[in-house]
Amino acid sequence: MDKVLEQFVAMAEAGSLVAAAEVLHVSQPPLSYNLKRLEQTLGVTLFERSPRGVQLTRYGETLYSSALFMGRLYSNALATIASQKAEDEEGISIGTGYSTWILILRDYVIDHHRAHPQAPINVSIGNMMRCMDQLLAGDISLFIGHRIDRLKEGLKVDFIPLGMAQDGYFVRRGHPLQDGAHHEADIRAFPTTMAYPPDARQKRLIAGGTEGDASRFGHVFTSNSLEACIDFVRTTEAVLIHSTVLSSHFVKEGLVPVQVHPDDNPRTAVMGIHVLPERRANPKVQACIDALIAQSERLQLFPRKTP
Repeated sequence: MDKVLEQFVAMAEAGSLVAAAEVLHVSQPPLSYNLKRLEQTLGVTLFERSPRGVQLTRYGETLYSSALFMGRLYSNALATIASQKAEDEEGISIGTGYSTWILILRDYVIDHHRAHPQAPINVSIGNMMRCMDQLLAGDISLFIGHRIDRLKEGLKVDFIPLGMAQDGYFVRRGHPLQDGAHHEADIRAFPTTMAYPPDARQKRLIAGGTEGDASRFGHVFTSNSLEACIDFVRTTEAVLIHSTVLSSHFVKEGLVPVQVHPDDNPRTAVMGIHVLPERRANPKVQACIDALIAQSERLQLFPRKTP
């Protein structure tokens, strides 16, 4: 807000020239001069002066109300600009699967918020095809998850590998599969459930359109919520198919891993970070990538062996 208007408001609220000068930490002569110039510019008297101080005239009341309103607008504008600046400089928008949210991204997001409390954070949790869709649309800067093979020609996306993850099978306590080792064919003979199957619109990104299609496995229950899948498995004979990196989390949720027969080789996937090539030139995005790689390596989540 204009300096003279600030002085006018201080004078109106303090009730005297002396008190206003003390509040503003200025000397009286320039304050008196500025207020007289303001009255001359407006062509009206803003204060009625007396030995006991000053009172606002009708014109002064009008200006005072408007000055307060302008002050609020100015403060709001400064706050908005600060928020925009924080978003441009430190705001992040990231996609992730459920496993990498729990194991990697959650701590990173909390630490980022503590370091930059005004910076907005958006995390999109979903299947990898949904994240890829959002990445290509510019809704997120990057996402963490398994490598998506057979992307349609022309979709240029960089993939930074973090290591390997393996499918596991999880059931409720007391399930018939809990004892001993079982072949995958026997495990899949039970009803199965899986989180985050891609929808038809997302399959358009894959050559052939069948990558990650949950329906081809005959799942009895699928959901975009891992928690819903866990609830389903806890109360049925169903088997949850999910990465083994979340084994400890599933145990806390009341599920137990199924021991797979050593002759079988459950599906593995390369875990990593997907990012558009042009986004990697952004120092903020590269700093985020570096931090996520460091977090993954520190926790030793994914073996470095590649298929």
